[in-house]
Amino acid sequence: MAIDSIRQMTVEEYFAFDEASEYKNEYIDGEVYPMTGGTFNHAAIMLNASGALWLRLKGSDCQVLTSAMRIRVSPTRYVYPDLSVVCGAPETDERSMNLFNPVLVAEVTSPSTIDYDRGGKLRHYQNIESLQVVLIIDQFQVLIEAHFRQAGGWHAQEFSSLDAIVPLPALDCELPLADIYDGILV
Repeated sequence: MAIDSIRQMTVEEYFAFDEASEYKNEYIDGEVYPMTGGTFNHAAIMLNASGALWLRLKGSDCQVLTSAMRIRVSPTRYVYPDLSVVCGAPETDERSMNLFNPVLVAEVTSPSTIDYDRGGKLRHYQNIESLQVVLIIDQFQVLIEAHFRQAGGWHAQEFSSLDAIVPLPALDCELPLADIYDGILV
């Protein structure tokens, strides 16, 4: 997320603006924020994580979605995670532009977004009823912060070794860090 918002608008104005824009924009309580570009590591990690999840979920009722899928956090908050997973029937708006029921979302950190990804955006995500897992993946070091919904709230766990494996019981699979950081120089 960029540091500064570009203007105030209604949700309907945001949808029209975002869909006509050459770049993605997030919407938080009336403020529109242009999304920043990514680095080589950012793009490669997104692809590695998406591919690794896709392989593990192939044949299940879960689908891995790219950063092109907008997520409705609330009626006044819409964001683009770097990847998301939905299981069962996707709940969307009438045009399938906004997903309402992700089970997992992942963010690859950037210098300009790391505080937001670990703070406000994480808290926004944790308010999505269907969401079970939030992964915050560092692009500059081997580190994944996994946030799991459990009885009584959210529990965080860090994974910081290429030998580590993130358990994803909500998806009935595991995600090795070696797969996510394959080919990445960190």
